[in-house]
Amino acid sequence: MAKVIEQGNQLILKLNPVEKIGAFHGNLVVDKSKLLSKKSYAKPWSSEVLKGVRAPGTGFPYLILLGTMRYKGGKDFTAIYKKRPVTVYEFADYSFKRWIVTE
Repeated sequence: MAKVIEQGNQLILKLNPVEKIGAFHGNLVVDKSKLLSKKSYAKPWSSEVLKGVRAPGTGFPYLILLGTMRYKGGKDFTAIYKKRPVTVYEFADYSFKRWIVTE
């Protein structure tokens, strides 16, 4: 399962090999200084958390969502499993506006 690791002044979203295939993406790295907020949500499949369309990636509603969610004005990276709570990391000046990761 995807994990966010703090290493020095960086945050690393580490994906396992199967997740890399499903997300069509490798591990993500960002400077901690770009982190704006970190919030937890109990309902990951709500419109409060998700926006846009998945492209590219893998998704089966209420089961798994891996990859990039694109919407007007930005894109998010998701690693969501079932209906388990997620943590949303919001960034400034980074290719992804948010990381949405199952806790």
